[in-house]
Amino acid sequence: MYMFKYVMKRLGLMLFTFSIIFVMSFVLIKLLPIHVNVGPNEDPYIAYKQLEGRGWITNIQKGENGVYTYDRVPIMLQLGTYLKRIFLHGDFGVATTYGEYLNKPVWDVFVSKLPPTILINIYSTLLGVPIGLGLGIFAALKKNKWQDQVINIFIILLISVPLIVLGLLIQYLFCFKLGWFPLQVSLSKEYFTWEVFHSMLPAVFALSLGSIAGYARYTRAELSEVLTGEFMLLARTKGLTKSQAIYRHAMRNSMVVIFPSILSEFIGVLSGSLIIEKMFTINGVGGLYLNSITFQDYDFFMLLSAFYTLVSLTAGIVIDISYGFIDPRIRMGAK
Repeated sequence: MYMFKYVMKRLGLMLFTFSIIFVMSFVLIKLLPIHVNVGPNEDPYIAYKQLEGRGWITNIQKGENGVYTYDRVPIMLQLGTYLKRIFLHGDFGVATTYGEYLNKPVWDVFVSKLPPTILINIYSTLLGVPIGLGLGIFAALKKNKWQDQVINIFIILLISVPLIVLGLLIQYLFCFKLGWFPLQVSLSKEYFTWEVFHSMLPAVFALSLGSIAGYARYTRAELSEVLTGEFMLLARTKGLTKSQAIYRHAMRNSMVVIFPSILSEFIGVLSGSLIIEKMFTINGVGGLYLNSITFQDYDFFMLLSAFYTLVSLTAGIVIDISYGFIDPRIRMGAK
């Protein structure tokens, strides 16, 4: 009962936080100038009428110099129209300035870009989790020995070097100098072919290095603390071997802190590949988000901002809720 109340409370707070961020983003975006792109031999009046039909502007007039003028609809009315279209019609808007997708529904474009983003992040998680946990466990078991020092240096280097630098080093060394991988990810939509997987590997390596360092650091810290606990000495005095005590007791207790971070990383991976997608020209959501800012396409920006905000908030709530499931002794929401 305590857990159910706690989950409902956290979900309510998450939705409340998401609503505040969503409204703030919408208001700030609508304070910016409205840009209209038209192609060759296209009438700009049609583009303005499309904006009027979506409830953004009104009273369109063409001046003597050929420049169109209009009146803005109040922002709160625009917000109401926007939410009504989303909840009643599933309409998240159309591209108005993003030339490549001009007049196309932003939701359809977003869905078409999701697979490469999801795949590259899942691959990086599957690579980073076992390597990071393995290094952390080994470092904890060899604490203060030369193996531990070497792993610590490796972790510090990975944490200190910016992601963009790691990506450039991987591109230069493995793609340009050695020629083991292509410089850019394949644009093919056959995502489960060897060609596409092989081309994704440099980006996967770059994205997983930070995860490896993080997992190794947390695992080493938690396991080192657990190994010095009095209950470990008690387990050994009862006849358990060192290996049995580590795997039955130390690992289980340290996973209370480590496992939630793995869950959050698995959910939050979608929000961490913006730079890598741009560097390796991955045709995913990250590049779409950055380009929507460059082209100042507000419908694209709102949808993608809502997506990344929801992913980040969901990752946070999963961390808190998972503690109670991992260790029944932790009663979330109990007084």
